[in-house]
Amino acid sequence: MNDLTIQLTDNAGKCLYQQIYEHIRDEIRTGKLRKGEKLPSTRSLAEYLQVARSTVDFAYGQLTAEGYIEARPCRGYFVSQVEDLFHLSNGVEASTTSGTGRNCEPVKSEKISLMEGMQEQAEGKTEVLYDFSPHAISLKDFPYATWKKITKNILVDANSEMFALGDAQGDRELRETISRYLHSSRGVNCAPEQVIIGAGTDYLFMLLEKILGRHVPIAMEDPSYKRAYRVFQSFAYEIEAIPVDENGMDVEKLRNTKARVAYVMPSHQYPTGVVMPIGRRLELLKWADEDEDRYLIEDDYDSEFRYKGKPIPSLQASDREGKVIYMGTFSKSIAPAIRVGYMVLPLKLLEVYRKNCGFYACTVSRIDQRILNEFIKNGYFERYLNKMRKGYRERHDFLLNQLESFKKGFRISGENAGLHILLTSRKHIPEEELLKAAAEKGVRLYGISDACMEQRQQGTTVFEGTVLLGYGALEKQELFQGVQKLKEAWSTYL
Repeated sequence: MNDLTIQLTDNAGKCLYQQIYEHIRDEIRTGKLRKGEKLPSTRSLAEYLQVARSTVDFAYGQLTAEGYIEARPCRGYFVSQVEDLFHLSNGVEASTTSGTGRNCEPVKSEKISLMEGMQEQAEGKTEVLYDFSPHAISLKDFPYATWKKITKNILVDANSEMFALGDAQGDRELRETISRYLHSSRGVNCAPEQVIIGAGTDYLFMLLEKILGRHVPIAMEDPSYKRAYRVFQSFAYEIEAIPVDENGMDVEKLRNTKARVAYVMPSHQYPTGVVMPIGRRLELLKWADEDEDRYLIEDDYDSEFRYKGKPIPSLQASDREGKVIYMGTFSKSIAPAIRVGYMVLPLKLLEVYRKNCGFYACTVSRIDQRILNEFIKNGYFERYLNKMRKGYRERHDFLLNQLESFKKGFRISGENAGLHILLTSRKHIPEEELLKAAAEKGVRLYGISDACMEQRQQGTTVFEGTVLLGYGALEKQELFQGVQKLKEAWSTYL
């Protein structure tokens, strides 16, 4: 525990020990000092505050007498459990007295008020029993022992070079491994020099802003990945929302904008689940080829999970003119905490990167890069991915089977890929009503409106009555029970 920062003043109308006592008391009440936390010794605090040690002794003695802190022999002073220590009645504190012997009016901190408000909001609401989050993944099969073994071996063999500042683009070995993996699994054509590694897509987006420039007119699919939308907004980009049809981004509407860059998810669009056919992909590439400064950002965030038909090659695989900026991450395929993303730049933009961003250090530690490289290179990643695909496919098929009885009242879409499906009310039941009814039965769903831009702002009904059901983190039994709860909640809509 560091020394407490206490503002002492001579003209506060209170003696020094009382000021110390009240400060520590209030810190404990508001939760800033927690149960079991050690306080500085009386000698240490006295030296820090430049007061007599007896002054601190008096304050600690009062706090101990009132039960706020406790003295442990040979160890020091620790914060006590005070949840049931004092009670408030009629706005006046009934049991706690100050050093002056006067009862004091309680003052609620913002933290206490906020916590009480949250508790009041929670009262009367059903507990969340089944959370169908479209972003959650299963970690029960994660090869912890393998990851631990790789980490241990790397640290045993570590040398001073591993702890030195590495290449700004990421260690070459990992970039070589990623480039080979992308070529074999997604058809991406790139050299290791074109790969840039970063801690998540946010950092890579930041680099793109330095490469493409500020105030760039950019087109985004609508609905889309809202986090990317907010990041682009922070860059002062002029964002054009292009509606998504059954084939993805509408290229004709894209042509009617001033957009110089288009952000797309062709292999599995989030959140609609649309897979862009080859014809639409070629239209997008043609649009980009029509101007020297036009580019496509391909976000291939969950391309590994496809359950029907052959894997679909990336848009970058069809690019012959260097117009596609390819982005991906290991957050879904391995674990969210890995926080390793990658970006493949066209050669022309690679030159701009080295000129404008070459001085930025890589945001992923070299040890983490080495672990990931060994995990992929030695085949552990492929085995784990195959296991995950099998597990997710089973959950995907099980959920679709459980939703058969919903087809009369809902249209099911977005299946066969990714980690979520969509349910759209055939009776045009408002999204808010569907979510509320489900929540009352303990089921948390997610509305598509949170991912919409233009449609939501204009109040149109393009996606009226559509909710997302994620199944990545739920076991079959939980899926079954969750769907049963949904049947009860939506019995009048089926």
